Amino acid sequence: MTYLLTICIIMPLLVLLCWHDCRRRVLPNPLTLALAVVALCWRFYQHGGKGVVDGVAGGLVCGLFLLVPFLMRGAGGGDVKMLFGAGVATGLRYCFAELLFVSLSGLALGLVMLLFGAVKSARLKHSLRCLFDWKYDRKAGAAALPPKEDESGRIPFGIAIAMGTVITLAYAYWLERAL
Repeated sequence: MTYLLTICIIMPLLVLLCWHDCRRRVLPNPLTLALAVVALCWRFYQHGGKGVVDGVAGGLVCGLFLLVPFLMRGAGGGDVKMLFGAGVATGLRYCFAELLFVSLSGLALGLVMLLFGAVKSARLKHSLRCLFDWKYDRKAGAAALPPKEDESGRIPFGIAIAMGTVITLAYAYWLERAL
């Protein structure tokens, strides 16, 4: 039951973060930090100090998952902070399930956006050709790409983080009921 309550408590923040990410492609610091603080307070209320330590450990594992993409400028800092807050909410026990569900949600979101033309596929095609086509002129292909600041090439990953978090908490609830 506690996982369903966790969903209810963090859902307003997840909705606000998704809205900001869709509209502006920005995850504001006050909202991402509020997600982490609310999740930490909820974990403290439920389990005391052990819950806080477990939440911080889960948040660090989840946040470190996006560190390499962040350093390569493939993910934003807001994504890292939001995934940290989501990891705090799920805790260390379910952080790997969180990462799996967030990754699958991001894949599904990216595919749907590609299918409906909401995102341009030029960067994806260039990356795949760089990996698999040894005759491909990488310099000419990179020069023909749209600028990185172009919004049509970016997927709002905050939506995938929110979907993955809700799915993880529902999965945790289901597991606890089944066992």
